[in-house]
Amino acid sequence: MSASGSETVRSVGETEALRRFLPHLPAGDATLLGPGDDAAVVSAPDSRFVVTTDLMVHGPDFRLAWSTPHDLGWKAAASNLTDVAAMGARATALVVALAVPGETPVDFLVEFADGLRDGLAAMAPGCGVVGGDMSVSGTMTIAVTAFGDLEGREPVRRSGAQPGDVVAVSGVLGRSGRGLDRLFAEGIDEVGDPSARRGLELRHDPDVLWHLAPTPPVADGVLAALGGATSMLDLSDGLALDAGRIARASGVVLDLAAEALGGDPLEALRGGEDHSLLATFPRGAVLPGGFRAIGRVLPAVGGPRVTLDGEGLADATGWDPYLRWSGAAG
Repeated sequence: MSASGSETVRSVGETEALRRFLPHLPAGDATLLGPGDDAAVVSAPDSRFVVTTDLMVHGPDFRLAWSTPHDLGWKAAASNLTDVAAMGARATALVVALAVPGETPVDFLVEFADGLRDGLAAMAPGCGVVGGDMSVSGTMTIAVTAFGDLEGREPVRRSGAQPGDVVAVSGVLGRSGRGLDRLFAEGIDEVGDPSARRGLELRHDPDVLWHLAPTPPVADGVLAALGGATSMLDLSDGLALDAGRIARASGVVLDLAAEALGGDPLEALRGGEDHSLLATFPRGAVLPGGFRAIGRVLPAVGGPRVTLDGEGLADATGWDPYLRWSGAAG
């Protein structure tokens, strides 16, 4: 753990740890009652709200040999904000639960809180952290629940893509996967000693840094909804796998163009955790924000749901923690 200091969560206790942790978190514009009671109160002017949750577990989801506490806070914000954005909503509040080993330095929690604060300020100004919980565990676990405001719009679902629509993406493709590949290749000590923290030496690589602390185009979720997106989702498990989810939900085929993917199309297709936004728009629509066309929607005629230049593509290619995790921690 990069945070130093002799005081640990075990030595100071939960109450004191929270007393130091909470002041570093942003309150948020929609917060009517924040941390301190049994529950928070958040305004919901639309009378509906979007809610999502995401779990980050040491081992399959992050490595302390690679990530700083600030990275973890930032990434926890990014992964939840994009899920809200993918519904066409504006993020309003987060609830954060932490289970950490007793020897975790208190400074680690403070730096994690600063990462949350800075990530929210960069990607969703006005969104706050309104509460959560802490517990002890031998395996560090971060659980975040995010809420969003639809602002009177209908949610953008995965099931609305229609034949003739344009497939578009906002954000990067394959960058996080390339960063993860480099971390596995060069960021682990020869004997697998996580205390070596060799991954921190690779932070100059923009692909590595994107994997550790991505800055996805969260604001483009609302712009996509306003621009008439017919379907949308967050690219967390890889373009091929996630495109298949839109295709199956909508009963269509997503035909992707290799040239539009840029670089190595296979990297773009398989890499997870870019947290870009994949959406479909009616033919002829002006693509909003940072969206760019990467394919088209075709009628389903049996066979693969995702194709590349018309050729069948296995949409199971992507991140699955039950299949891809080796069991190592690091």
